[in-house]
Amino acid sequence: MITENSARIRRIKRLFYIGAGVMALASLLFFLLGKDVPGFVSAGILVVWFLVFQSIDFSYVWFDAGNGKVILRYYQATKFGRKDYNTIEFPVGILYDFRFEKSVFGLVRDLVLVVKTRRGIAEYDPVSLAAVSKEEQRQIEEQLRTLLNR
Repeated sequence: MITENSARIRRIKRLFYIGAGVMALASLLFFLLGKDVPGFVSAGILVVWFLVFQSIDFSYVWFDAGNGKVILRYYQATKFGRKDYNTIEFPVGILYDFRFEKSVFGLVRDLVLVVKTRRGIAEYDPVSLAAVSKEEQRQIEEQLRTLLNR
């Protein structure tokens, strides 16, 4: 069963870019009108807007645990510049454990996959589930529990 959040990511990206554009235009307009204080305030709000979206790390997530493999594809959706596409892929048999960690003051859940290799236990980097709905998070957790027979 494939779990992915493309519709939600489109809404989040639209909110991010429209909000940033409006704040940038407002700041520019204030500076052109000679109102420096409101211009600096709107520029400051724009910087905070950008930092909040970067720290929350809204990511597109595509998860599949079928055909004998666990595949997790993800990339940070609200990032300027080139996107860094990442993929975690391994056979189901080496899945050792998984856990959800809280980040950003306990507001965001991250998924950490743990595998057993010839050299011991290894953890993949946490993947942010901030843009994944509670229902989709539950589906991912249910699939992983099924694979581990829990």
